[in-house]
Amino acid sequence: MSAPPLTLRADVLVVGGGMAAAWAALAAAEAGATVMVVDKGAMGTSGVTATGGPGHWFVPPEAHGAAIARQMARTEGLAQADWMARVLDLTWRYLPTIAPWYPFGSDGRGGRYVQGVRGPEYMRALRRMCTLAGIAVLDHHPALELLADRDGAIVGARGLALASGEDWEIHAGATVLATGGCAFRSGLIGSHTQTGDGLLMAAEAGAALSGMEFSISYSLSPAWASTRTLPFTAARFFREDGTELAVPSLKAGHAHYQALGAAMLQGPVLADLSAAPDGLPGVLRQIQPLTVAAFERRGIDLFRQRFSVRLFGEGTIRGTGGIAVVDTDCGTGVPGLYAAGDAATRECVAGAISGGGAVNSAWALASGRIAGAAAARHRGGCAPGVSRALGGPGLRAAGRRGVTDPRPLQRAIEVEMHGYDRALWRHAASLDQSATVLQGLWDEIGAHAAPPDPRGRVEWRATAAMAANARWCTAAAAARRETRGIAVRSDLPATDPALAHRLLVGGLDRPWVKAATPAARPLEPAL
Repeated sequence: MSAPPLTLRADVLVVGGGMAAAWAALAAAEAGATVMVVDKGAMGTSGVTATGGPGHWFVPPEAHGAAIARQMARTEGLAQADWMARVLDLTWRYLPTIAPWYPFGSDGRGGRYVQGVRGPEYMRALRRMCTLAGIAVLDHHPALELLADRDGAIVGARGLALASGEDWEIHAGATVLATGGCAFRSGLIGSHTQTGDGLLMAAEAGAALSGMEFSISYSLSPAWASTRTLPFTAARFFREDGTELAVPSLKAGHAHYQALGAAMLQGPVLADLSAAPDGLPGVLRQIQPLTVAAFERRGIDLFRQRFSVRLFGEGTIRGTGGIAVVDTDCGTGVPGLYAAGDAATRECVAGAISGGGAVNSAWALASGRIAGAAAARHRGGCAPGVSRALGGPGLRAAGRRGVTDPRPLQRAIEVEMHGYDRALWRHAASLDQSATVLQGLWDEIGAHAAPPDPRGRVEWRATAAMAANARWCTAAAAARRETRGIAVRSDLPATDPALAHRLLVGGLDRPWVKAATPAARPLEPAL
C-alpha cells in the first residue's frame, strides 16, 4: 500500500519556475496571498530565460501609441491593441523594480540599459525577490496533474518530490500555470523541462488552447550545441566544399529557414561570421555568454572560423500558441485556473507572428503579474479530501501493457513536429500523415502504465504532454487553410481575409478545432 501524499495548503499555487512564474508569485504575494511555487527544475536556473539574454518590449509611455501601431501592422489581424497597451504599461512599471538585486548595464548616455537583461542574473534576482516576499519555492517538485472539486473548479495540483520520491498534494484557492511552452525535446537550450505539461493539464481540466498552428520557429545554432540566434544575423552560409549558399536574410522569416532546411537535408551547412559588425563580439559576450562558451570549449573563434550549424525547433516557445486566455485576468475559463507566459497564447500581443524575445518577455512579465493578482483575488478552493485528480495519459493506463522506454516515442514526436521536410513545407497530405502517426503514438502512450520510479513517471507524463501538444499543433495547422504569419502552408500560400480569426483546439482522445474571434470588450486598467 502506497504512503499518503504530503499535503500542503496555499492561497495561490504557481506551477513553473521561469520568468512568468516568478512575476505571478510576486504579484500574488503583494496582494496578501500565501504562495507556493513548484518547479520541475530549480526556479532561477530552469527554462529558456535563464540560458539567454532576453530583451523586453520596454517602451516609454509617450511612445506606446507608436509601438502599438507598429506591432498591430505586423500581427496579421489577430492581435488586440488594448492588450498591447496593458503589457507595455506593466513592463515599463515593473521591470525596473528588479534593480536592487540586478545590476543593470549602462545605456551609453549616463543612464541604465533596462530593456535587455542577462538571463542568469535576471532569474537569480527574481528568485531572490520571491524568497524575500515569503514565497515557498519547491524545486524539483514537478506537478503531474491538477485537482478539481465536485463542480470542476481547480483546487490545486498533485506531483512528485524527485529527491525523495514522495508524492505531494497542494490544495490552493487558485492555481497559475506558468510551465512554459513545448519544444518537443529538440535540444533547444533551456527547454528540456518544457514539454507542454501545463497545456495537457489545462486541457484535462476543460480549458481550450489557441494559436497552436503558429508553432514553426527555429533557433540556428552550432550543430553540436543549441545556443542563441543573435550572432547569425550577420552570417553567410556555405557547403563543405566551399560553395556559398543563397540564403535570404533572417528578416525573410520562413524563407530563410526553408533555404537552410533544404540545404541541411542535403548535407552539412557551415556558417561564416567574418563580416559581422565590429561591436557584435562584445555585445554577444555581455548579453548571451552561453553562446560564446559553446565555441570556446571547442577552441573555435566564431568570428574567424567557419563552423557547422543546424536548426533547433522552438515549438510553441518562440511561436505563439498556448492555453486560451478568455478574460482580462488571464483566466482559462475553468474556475480557479489561470495561465501566464509561454504556457498561455500570445496572440493578443503577437497575433500570427512569433513573439520573438522582446514581446514574449514583456508578455511573460505582464501576464504573470495579471494572473498572480487575479489568483490572489479568487482564493476559492475546498477542504482537503474533497478533490479529484484529473490526470490521464502518462499517469493512468487505458490498457495493461508493460512499461517501455519513452525516448523512442519522444524522438518520433519531435520528428513529426520539427523534421525539416515536414515542418518547413506543411501541406494537407503531410499534415494528415503526421496526424495519423501522432495519434498512434498517443494511443501507445495511453496504453502503458507509468513506471514506479519517480523520474520515470515524470518522463512518461512529459511524453504524453509532448504527444498531446503535437496533435493539437497539427490539427490547428490543418484547419488553418491559408498562410498567415508563421503558420505557412506550401499548398495554400495566400492569406485569406475571411480567415482572420483565431482557432481554438482541444480534445484528448481526438483533437477538435473551432473558430473563435478576439474578445471585443474593453480591458480593465492595468494592475
